[in-house]
Amino acid sequence: MPPAADTVLDEVDGEEGKGAPPLRAGAPARGLRAPAVAGPLSAALLTAVLFCLATRLSRSHPFGPVTRNIVDLGQQYLPFHAYWRALLHGETHGDAFLNWNSGFGANFLGDIGTYLSSPFDLLVVLFPADRIELALYVVTAVKITAAGAAMALLLLRLRPGPWPVAAVLGTAYALSGWTFNFGASVPMWLDGLVAFPLLCLVGEWARTGRRPVLGPLVVALAWIANFYTAYMATLGAAVVLVVRLLTAEETASARLRLAGLLRAARGVLIGVGLAAPLVVVVFLGTKVADPTPETTFAAAAWTDVLARFLPATASVASPALFIGTPALALALTLPFNRAVATRVRAGWAAAIVLVTLSLQWEPTHLLWHAGASPNGIPYRQTFVLCGLLLIAAWFSAAGGVPRPAALLGGGALLALLARAARGSVDIDRWTYPASGAAMVLALAAVLLARPHARRTTARVLPVPALVLFVVAQAGEAAVTGMRIEEQRRSQVSWSPRLGPWHTSVAEEVARADAWPRHRTDPGEVPGGNDVLLVGGQGPDYYSSLTAEVTSRTLASLGFGYYAKGRHPVTLDNPVTDALFSIGTRIRSRPTERVRQDAAPRASVSVTTTPVPPLVTVRPPGRPATHPGDSAFARQERLLGAEVYELPAPARTGRTLTARCPAGSQVWFWAPEYRGAATLAGERHVDFEGKPPAVRAPMRALGTVPASGEVRIELSPEGKPRLPGRPVGCLLRARLDDAVRQLTATGASRVRATGHTVRAELPPGSTGTAVLAVPRISGWRCAAGDAELRPARAYEGLVAVPLDGRAATVTCSFRPPGLRLGGAAGAAALLALVVTGVLHRRRARR
Repeated sequence: MPPAADTVLDEVDGEEGKGAPPLRAGAPARGLRAPAVAGPLSAALLTAVLFCLATRLSRSHPFGPVTRNIVDLGQQYLPFHAYWRALLHGETHGDAFLNWNSGFGANFLGDIGTYLSSPFDLLVVLFPADRIELALYVVTAVKITAAGAAMALLLLRLRPGPWPVAAVLGTAYALSGWTFNFGASVPMWLDGLVAFPLLCLVGEWARTGRRPVLGPLVVALAWIANFYTAYMATLGAAVVLVVRLLTAEETASARLRLAGLLRAARGVLIGVGLAAPLVVVVFLGTKVADPTPETTFAAAAWTDVLARFLPATASVASPALFIGTPALALALTLPFNRAVATRVRAGWAAAIVLVTLSLQWEPTHLLWHAGASPNGIPYRQTFVLCGLLLIAAWFSAAGGVPRPAALLGGGALLALLARAARGSVDIDRWTYPASGAAMVLALAAVLLARPHARRTTARVLPVPALVLFVVAQAGEAAVTGMRIEEQRRSQVSWSPRLGPWHTSVAEEVARADAWPRHRTDPGEVPGGNDVLLVGGQGPDYYSSLTAEVTSRTLASLGFGYYAKGRHPVTLDNPVTDALFSIGTRIRSRPTERVRQDAAPRASVSVTTTPVPPLVTVRPPGRPATHPGDSAFARQERLLGAEVYELPAPARTGRTLTARCPAGSQVWFWAPEYRGAATLAGERHVDFEGKPPAVRAPMRALGTVPASGEVRIELSPEGKPRLPGRPVGCLLRARLDDAVRQLTATGASRVRATGHTVRAELPPGSTGTAVLAVPRISGWRCAAGDAELRPARAYEGLVAVPLDGRAATVTCSFRPPGLRLGGAAGAAALLALVVTGVLHRRRARR
């Protein structure tokens, strides 16, 4: 039988395809045709199949009943994608500048740049509103698939070789441990996974003086899609470029190396400049965001680091380095593979060792993370090291199956690594069986391929050997994806599947919505960012860009939060409802146990009460209210009236006693308290304070009896931490009077567009007009026809001084940094045009 009948051939034009010796210094091939198409397409197909298979094996949605909505996937990304779909369909009150649904008004352009600016995220428009979970899964799968295709394309560009091997290694990159452990549950980071091989291609173009216009455009697209991981990918691509400049024959002279480096720097600067209109907005948004506690980097134990090279390991405290045992074995053969030029072996080995060490050293850790050690996952840059390992594997395998000495050397290193990792807590019961099975299959593939390699000078792979190699990589990746999904589901917080609960609340919100006449708060729905899923205009908001003004203002008024302040939650309190013009409140509670494998149902009720308009007027001077800094006193100052009785309760052991007017409503405010509080004769109420991450909202305990005696029993978890004035007794008659007064003097009409509010006031209004929106950076206001100027603040809310002559107030929001970013983008665009013109002139000459 002729060789072509039982082999898969390398289809590269030129001398390499005719059986010439392998390129020894990684010179680029001319005429990459069939491999440049077949390799990436095969990698994409294999990646998609294996990712879906791993999901199916773990019984996760959409191939099983179990929720995928773990941690931020359910708390942030799912709600943001639901809102993004609604915005693109024109179904929201806000626009690209301002999100009226979250945080009583939030900077949405910053959130777009952080979570939604990837071109892949536009796919959500193709799905109906009740299939947003499926839409997000498809977006995730497409990003991972694109990463596999991009890596396969890069490998074939770096050095010609068998495209099936490039396809398998591209899949290994896309389905690395980093992807399963981190990227699949944080979809915005996956854009960095796609960006790294593409930016390496840009480096190749710069090194060889090609595509000076397309290169910056690719950089811009990467930074727009997700600038955070694009920054890491850019650093990684710089490492690849340096190695290529030092090892490739075409750049052997210092002059050519410097020219290539300068071209690459120019392309990056222009590309980042083109992305500046979005990047600057996000950057400035982080400057005013609620700060998280400073994190001190602690390097992971080397035993755990080595364990993460193996399959089925999961942890957020160590780098996820799994790329598949066969691929790792190939990478480890490179230092021993004498068929590859010495400088190539030395360059890539040195790069991998140095990058690995950089993960564990605090100064370089900070460099990888733009100067700030992140909370939660300290090894977010690991995908770069995975990519470097796979490039090393390709350089070792592209010229044919490595020789026995190289195979023995790589195998010995792999055995030492596996042995050293035995004591790690990250080792799973599946780890060594999966790794061993993959290694046996890979060894069988080598035994089939080696005799064939000796019989011919062409780079060929017998079909059985290729099949065994694919099965080894694919099976291990599928098992790893399954186990990581199962482990994370059992160890971290999760949100249930979307279903009847969300649908019922969304229907009631749609019926009750009266914006901007007043707000509708959907109340507590499972998951974070509830209003983005079901509608309304409540305070719920979970974002890395939650403004400190929003978090602190709401917390000072008795609202609670999670995530160290970046996730404010609703407060079911009639005073704050009046302050923020919440006229309709939706209350819901589950009618069955909330489970991972089912969408919950709930009972839903709707309450509508009279509240002041969105824009009210406070008279000159400060109102006479209770002094102090308790949430009750701050609510009164913002309201302009005394509505609480604030007793000083006596404390005996775990009992608080006080006296209040009979019939008043008892409220308990203890933001750092964790446990239960019970008013005599009423049911217990739970509080979840856990500083600094969680702040408990104030809650109603019940009604004061006819005796006027208030007796509260505490059941704390640990030592209770209470403020000086934890009890407030609300007198509804006083509150009703205050609401009527604010309504009478407030706006007679309010109109709201995407990011602008215009209110008509009673003639002769003086004092301060207050817009019930936290005064975040970007608000500009004016009374009458005056020019818009930065808004003032009134107890943390947007305010406009009134002198009695203006009958209208206008406030508009513009994301900070939009003008500066636009100017930088225009300059970069001009530089790109000049670069293109000069390149064309040189080409003509």
